[in-house]
Amino acid sequence: MNQELTLTKELHENYAVIITSGYINNTGGEIIAAECYNLIDDGTSNIILDLKNTGVVNSIGISILIEIIEKLDEVEGKLIFINLQPSIEKTFTIMGLFQFSQKAENLTSAVELLKGVN
Repeated sequence: MNQELTLTKELHENYAVIITSGYINNTGGEIIAAECYNLIDDGTSNIILDLKNTGVVNSIGISILIEIIEKLDEVEGKLIFINLQPSIEKTFTIMGLFQFSQKAENLTSAVELLKGVN
């Protein structure tokens, strides 16, 4: 269950996709945050976080995701979660993450949400 988090990144014209694999805890969350902050510093303000290969996000991981959302809000950016496992989607709903970010079924749906942004 404590599978170390790895990620891959895809850069597009007005957004980036980060695909995670593994457990989002304090260590995994910091890996994601570092990548997101680098993207923001480089001028990318819309990030799609693909969690299809992530089965567990703990409370520290969630708090780090909230920090990322706040940082993106400062630059008028968006964080969209895609390919959520049902248990993670339920947890994010309970924690109120979707009040400040968005979710989509897949990448195509997420890109449609970004149309007209930036």
